[in-house]
Amino acid sequence: MNNRTSFALLALLTAVGTLTMSSAYAAQNPAYIESMEDARAMASQELMDTIPVSVWTDKTDYGHNDIIMIEGQVANTSGFPVTITVISPLNSIVTIDQLTVAEDGSFETTLNTAGAMWKYDGTYTIKANYGSAEKSNSVKVELTGGVAFTPNYNTPTVPDKQCGANELSTSGQCVPFSISGGKVTSAMLNTNDNSIVIMINAEDDGTLIVSPSTTVQDGIFMVLVDGEEWDDVEIVANKVTIMFPAGAETIEIIGTYVIPEFGTIASMILAVAIISIIAISAKSRLSIIPRY
Repeated sequence: MNNRTSFALLALLTAVGTLTMSSAYAAQNPAYIESMEDARAMASQELMDTIPVSVWTDKTDYGHNDIIMIEGQVANTSGFPVTITVISPLNSIVTIDQLTVAEDGSFETTLNTAGAMWKYDGTYTIKANYGSAEKSNSVKVELTGGVAFTPNYNTPTVPDKQCGANELSTSGQCVPFSISGGKVTSAMLNTNDNSIVIMINAEDDGTLIVSPSTTVQDGIFMVLVDGEEWDDVEIVANKVTIMFPAGAETIEIIGTYVIPEFGTIASMILAVAIISIIAISAKSRLSIIPRY
């Protein structure tokens, strides 16, 4: 490739925005795509030999009732699906999907931003993973016109219990934990994602062990560190051991269930009460109908 071609390719890749890559490729391959057509053209160039997987969207800014068009390309097909994970500005998972890779290495899908999981304004990270952690890439998009993001979006509606020194106090629950290499600054339950979100101050590489009871959280299957799916994790029943790096700020433990907050329980009780009243009223009306 001559200097003129190299310069033209570099200009194409840096035109509008950036893809967040694994560190091995990010320094030498800044990847910003101006259009879907440019992205498809780029995917067939020599650059694909050095990037295992690329992903892009049709634009960088969306509203909360838009369709995000996602396309991508893998360098060498190996039979694995591409896993698409969307992370919200709250560092919680919005959605996960697996896509079939075509014979030419391409993949595509669409995302609808109209759901409740997309209600917050801010930066959403769309991550594509192909077979292993090293074969991953991501693109960031901005959503506007919805609910302004505030760090305390999930503030408990019931007072926290007085927990022990080795327990997390979160949404009225006490969760046993231990930590080395840093300290826990706060924690909360994210009922949208069935997760426990733990904020830490990690001065060094360290280990966090969390053991929620099954009445608080169950079916633990994934951990995010600063919004990224984390592999350096050991999950045994409801005991989770996370090895985190220095500088880590947020750890999210995701399961299939997390105890509802008081507001959710109150809503359920209210719904049951309303149904009961309707049923009783209907029965009362039937009882005064003359019988022949």
